[in-house]
Amino acid sequence: MVNNVRALREAQLLTKAELARKAGISALTLARIESGCRCRVDTKRKIIIALGMEPTDKDRVFGAGKASGDGVRKGR
Repeated sequence: MVNNVRALREAQLLTKAELARKAGISALTLARIESGCRCRVDTKRKIIIALGMEPTDKDRVFGAGKASGDGVRKGR
């Protein structure tokens, strides 16, 4: 999954820990998302809001369509 979370975070001069804290998620979860792992819709919403963006900007942050892993997390 290609997303722009890291680029948007770095543009705001935020560390992973800072953005994770603002979003209410763990830094490990954020690192996984930035490296392309899928996440739930609620987690995406938290990150978008923590970046100071609107939920309607989700495609700008996470890409569009099924390739972005919209809310489905497969078991391991």
